[in-house]
Amino acid sequence: MENKPTTQPKGRFELKYRGVDCLNCGHPLQLSDKFCPNCSQANSTKKLTLLDFFEEFLANYLSYDSKLWRTLAALLLKPGKITKEYISGRRLSYTNPFRFLLSLAIIYFLIISFNNEFDSFNKYGYNNQKPIFDLNKEFDKLEFDSEKERELALKQIDSLKINKYFKNKISNKDSIILNNPTNYFREINNENIAYRFLEKIDFFNTIVKHDTIYYFNQGVTKFEIPENRENEMAFNLSNKLLDIEKRPGSFISSLISKLPFTTFFFLPFFSFFIWMVYIRKKHTYTDHLIFSFHNQSLLFILLIVSNLLNAVFSFRSEGFFILIFTIYLYKAMRNFYQQGRVKTVIKYFFLNTIFFILGILAITILIAQSVFTY
Repeated sequence: MENKPTTQPKGRFELKYRGVDCLNCGHPLQLSDKFCPNCSQANSTKKLTLLDFFEEFLANYLSYDSKLWRTLAALLLKPGKITKEYISGRRLSYTNPFRFLLSLAIIYFLIISFNNEFDSFNKYGYNNQKPIFDLNKEFDKLEFDSEKERELALKQIDSLKINKYFKNKISNKDSIILNNPTNYFREINNENIAYRFLEKIDFFNTIVKHDTIYYFNQGVTKFEIPENRENEMAFNLSNKLLDIEKRPGSFISSLISKLPFTTFFFLPFFSFFIWMVYIRKKHTYTDHLIFSFHNQSLLFILLIVSNLLNAVFSFRSEGFFILIFTIYLYKAMRNFYQQGRVKTVIKYFFLNTIFFILGILAITILIAQSVFTY
């Protein structure tokens, strides 16, 4: 017996387009099934028109959008309660915490990428630096009563050898390296591995700055440098550091743009410490991880708003929004873990200390990785 719907649908969902098997997963269907109960695909055999395609796109977007607004409202107005509802089973009402955090990280990354305020630091690169001190130019600015007095003052300065002192102070080590690069490299090659690796980086840095060395094999041929992995790594790292020295602002921008994505490697470790602190609570490690995802999502939202305000009104608002987040985090811990004020405050400061330690470690690793890949 066929189960016909009481109302006649239109468009793609007309009865004449209904199928008895899902075109996506093959699940058996009835005529009353507007969607497949197994995979949720629309039960329609009608060929897609351009109008159908855009209607489907907008329907999917609006469906996600409604979840999005419920998630945003719950995050902003109910600190900690959204996590409690999500882990208790009310998951269809909110967006997936991981996907939501990833979306916010991408938005924040795009905003940071368009922010070129750090590019102005490129003017401090070594190619753009002015000489520290030029005594001859300073001397020319002085006024004397006669040429004889001028010559006498110049002889006095020459006797003190001040110009030579400044020149030697600035480039003494570079001069030693450039005087005989082959011998200098042989000497440092006999030191212990940690010291000699750093000295090799300094050696290649000087050679590249003052000589036409563009790739490692040039140095091997010109200065009789042994061709091995250690020397090649020192040369490559020297070039990376030199690029950073030339364009420090670009490096800072590149580094900051990667910070949002370190969250996904950082939070799982931090959630382990939350699990240890609240080990007596009947929460799984995944519950704590979801709690971390929700809080980090709120932080990204505040930072996104802060960056937009900074761009529009040309003032710094990060401190204000960070203060809001610190208060929010305390309320979230109180609402989710249901503990007293004293216990929550103690655990709040302990976990924030752990957070900063792990954060510094993560940033250190990020900087090291950025240097090698810049």
